[in-house]
Amino acid sequence: MKLDALEKNVGLLAFFMVIAVSIGGLTQIVPLFFQDVTHQPIEGMKPRTALEVEGRDVFIANGCVGCHSQMIRPFRAETERYGHYSVAGESAWDHPFLWGSKRTGPDLARIGGRYSDEWHRAHLYNPRDLVPTSIMPAYPFLAVNTLDSTQTAKKLQVLRTLGTPYTDADIAGAAAAVQGKTEMDALVAYLQGLGTLIKSKR
Repeated sequence: MKLDALEKNVGLLAFFMVIAVSIGGLTQIVPLFFQDVTHQPIEGMKPRTALEVEGRDVFIANGCVGCHSQMIRPFRAETERYGHYSVAGESAWDHPFLWGSKRTGPDLARIGGRYSDEWHRAHLYNPRDLVPTSIMPAYPFLAVNTLDSTQTAKKLQVLRTLGTPYTDADIAGAAAAVQGKTEMDALVAYLQGLGTLIKSKR
């Protein structure tokens, strides 16, 4: 009878639901803040170069994350296709992380070094030149759009504030590092840096 009374009182039921969800969240989420593995970078990881940081922004701005994930799940079907499963330390300096929630195109977590720079350029310029059945849009404008180097140093400063260990020299040289480079240059540099620290069978 007491359960019936609880179910009929919407306010009381909502209160106990919030309590139950809060307890579950505290027991599942809070311990993660005290585990180094969830927020410490993997061994040998270095901050992205200024060009790679700009490339990541090009990746986000053109909606690439809407079709490509950057997280390989620990299932055999995925590790056989894409390589070693993703680990938390690889994303320790990603703000925001780009794990994705949808995979229309292949996962890119281990794309770095798999293809040449020329392959990436041709693929971004017109995907169907290399993969006739591809539904990926072409991005020829990336080859002519020059990067705006005036904000690069600020981007690195913000990332340093969030925990990425950029040095003063990195920040001071950021604008010069991307001067005259195109969005295509930046995006290719970003892609070539993805997932190269963990050895993979592929």
